[in-house]
Amino acid sequence: MFNTDKFYKRILYTITCLTYLYIVTFTFLHNRKNDGYVLGDWLVNYQDGGFKRRGLSGSFFFFLQDITGLSLNSLVYAFQAIIISLFFYFYLKLIKEKEITIFYLSLLFSPLGFVAYFNCVDYVGKKEFILFAIFSYFTFQISKATLSLKKEYLVCFLLFISVLFHEIVLFFIPYFLILLALNDEKIVMKKYVKYLLAVFVPATLILVFGHKINEGNSLSILRDRGVVIKRGIFFWDINERKYILSQWKDYILYFISFIISFLHVRFYLKTSSNQWKKIGFYLIFAFLFSLPLFILAIDWGRWFYIHMVMIIIMLANYLKKTDAKKSFQTINKNFYIALIIIFFSLFYRVEMSGRGFTFQGFLYRTLIIPRELINKML
Repeated sequence: MFNTDKFYKRILYTITCLTYLYIVTFTFLHNRKNDGYVLGDWLVNYQDGGFKRRGLSGSFFFFLQDITGLSLNSLVYAFQAIIISLFFYFYLKLIKEKEITIFYLSLLFSPLGFVAYFNCVDYVGKKEFILFAIFSYFTFQISKATLSLKKEYLVCFLLFISVLFHEIVLFFIPYFLILLALNDEKIVMKKYVKYLLAVFVPATLILVFGHKINEGNSLSILRDRGVVIKRGIFFWDINERKYILSQWKDYILYFISFIISFLHVRFYLKTSSNQWKKIGFYLIFAFLFSLPLFILAIDWGRWFYIHMVMIIIMLANYLKKTDAKKSFQTINKNFYIALIIIFFSLFYRVEMSGRGFTFQGFLYRTLIIPRELINKML
């Protein structure tokens, strides 16, 4: 037996703060070099061809540029930094009064958890941080029992807008419903309908009326506004399903990463929750709901990591409240299993789109090839 409360919490704060600093730093660097997948995705707009998926963000930043005269790079980065900061702010508030365990820390050390950003710098600055910010706020309100009807409608409004920023929000709506189902004494479908409408209505509008991301004038519009993009989303023109099939030897490795993560989360739930079967069933449903993403788009590693971050946020709600009188955790077989999981997690890596499992993980990338890694980042 040893006092673990402050020790584990310091580790969690250290990991979280380093992850935050890493993300905001490399988001800035990606924006500075006009990265077509980070900056470019935020500049998809309605000015080129009208209504389309993801286009609200670009038109929003065009509007801000017109009234402020600031560069698009600065405006996009400021917004990204705010969204990222809100996510980490509500996450830290959520875990502030919680008792952190080594089992929960193991989730953060997963190559699909916070370590994912260090393993794959291309995860930084993406639009899923809008989803993370909304979900961490939502989870915090539930944890404090302060989710009023007004706040629910606020969350639904933000979800509606976020789908117009990026359609992937639709595929992760089950996590909001799961939290509600676990929090409520009984399931009231009428209560959940507004969350479903908040994402399905804009998604349907995009599907029915949406145009291509690049209708032919996006690059010239951006060039006139001071941004020259030479690669990225505006140049994307491949059949993603055919690409996945053509690279099946690399993509089949994602099943290894999935099985490891599945067993990892199952181990956590079994050792940490009396409702582990119920929560596990809900999480399987959430994953199955997102399966169309894996059929339609090649970023399998990205979809896995979004799931893991959503799970990390959600499960923080079920950590016990800190009790100074009971701040001891038993060192038993499960403790050593958690240590082994953490150690192994630092050895392997899950690429965003490509090889689904390699042994070029955090330790390899920081201790063996740090110079090469830094050069790629910059």
